[in-house]
Amino acid sequence: MNRTTAVGTAALAAVVVLASGCEHGSRPGTGTSTAPSASGCPAAFARAQSAVRQAEQPHTAWNGPTTGPKAVRGRTIIYVAQTMTNPGVAGTANGAREAAQAIGWKFKVIDGGGTPAGIQAALDQAIALKPSGIVLGGFDPKSTAQQVARANAKGIPLIGWHAVAEPGPSENPKLFTNITTHVGDVARITADWIIAHSGGRAGAVLFTDDSIPFAKHKAESIREELATCGGVRLLSYVNIPLPDASSRVPQQVSSLASRLGGGWTYSAAINDLYFADAAPALRAAGRKGSGPPFNIGAGDGDPSAFQRINSASYQAATVPEPLTQQGWQIVDEFNRAFAGAPASGYVAPVHVATAQNTGGATSWDPVGYREAYRGIWGT
Repeated sequence: MNRTTAVGTAALAAVVVLASGCEHGSRPGTGTSTAPSASGCPAAFARAQSAVRQAEQPHTAWNGPTTGPKAVRGRTIIYVAQTMTNPGVAGTANGAREAAQAIGWKFKVIDGGGTPAGIQAALDQAIALKPSGIVLGGFDPKSTAQQVARANAKGIPLIGWHAVAEPGPSENPKLFTNITTHVGDVARITADWIIAHSGGRAGAVLFTDDSIPFAKHKAESIREELATCGGVRLLSYVNIPLPDASSRVPQQVSSLASRLGGGWTYSAAINDLYFADAAPALRAAGRKGSGPPFNIGAGDGDPSAFQRINSASYQAATVPEPLTQQGWQIVDEFNRAFAGAPASGYVAPVHVATAQNTGGATSWDPVGYREAYRGIWGT
């Protein structure tokens, strides 16, 4: 998330694209357009089509760590969640809980409730409990700078999940590591899916939460990649904080459907959660669940997103985080920290899930990670 510079005025302007032009050459639900020569951007279309085909392939072998320190015993981990109503945060927390049980550690979640004050209070509470390690789950550490500094001073290792923009160790803020897919890769493949699926002719809406730097960076990267195709127009950039999505998205979607009409053919969102809240408004506006607009989430790939995709219910694709695997990785990274070893450096590969490649599943994770981590820990 899971839960840069400001977007230019010109990029935010509404540009109504004729529906017939936006849908030219696309085959809803099948992945990509048929002919690059008919696209709105032949070179960008060909590149996007190749990238999407690769990302839609299943990952059949574990490419993560297979060596590391044996399990350190008797540890307690606290997961401070931005909000457990964020499916990505909740999914990763549940994976970490499962992994903590496997390695023999105590595990606790403290929910920040989605507000700055609530997250600060949750992290205060976590530090007071003197755990072995704390997870910063889906929120910007700068919003809890005092608490982070206090945890650092007490020698409590911190691991982020979607806490900063890039995976790996961080010095400012000081994190043993941050776990996420490469946000740039996720953003690019999200935009490329729109370019490829539409044949390079689309009118798009982008939903984001600019209060989270990680999400803002992802959204602006999506916008930049869409701009590589002249036949794709960004009709609206919609900034709604994730905790407010249930109350604000339906009204916003109703307004967009009325204002943009048939010109709105595609949507991207920094989190699948937006499409759960958009579905009733799109239905009320007379839009079919199979699209248009064809909707893709740039994370986090929670079960409800897969259910919408598999049933053609107002979402066509997602770029899922491997939430359960990342929960296991959190525990493995803490074990490395406790043993005095460096972070693993593992970053999950980017993947696009559609109804054609999910096999009816409601989540996506690389294969073999549980066995690999248990083998490392000796459990």
